[in-house]
Amino acid sequence: MIVFAFLLIALVVVVAGVTLAVAGGGSEAVLPEAEPDRLSDALPENRPVVRADIDELRLPVAPRGYRMSDVDDVLERLAAELAERDARIAELTAAAAPASAAGPVDGSVDLTKAAEQ
Repeated sequence: MIVFAFLLIALVVVVAGVTLAVAGGGSEAVLPEAEPDRLSDALPENRPVVRADIDELRLPVAPRGYRMSDVDDVLERLAAELAERDARIAELTAAAAPASAAGPVDGSVDLTKAAEQ
């Protein structure tokens, strides 16, 4: 009976200690409030995105994975950058196509056309 009473008192003390530790001592919290994770190193706004920017990008983790708004912002920015680069590549390719169709500028002979004749 004495052992049972001792175990019961020990159980009450442990439960009370855990409760006080979790509840935090009233107005003085044991741990400070944690700030929510936010995208701290966003993609640069003043220049095009480069490979190093993507390598350094770390998206904050939310309870169910990543924050959809942060991921959507990054994907939207990358899509805009890729569309801009694709348009520039198409523009440069179109500008280079007539120049290559006209033949060499320096007067040299194109060996592929000479072999066909």
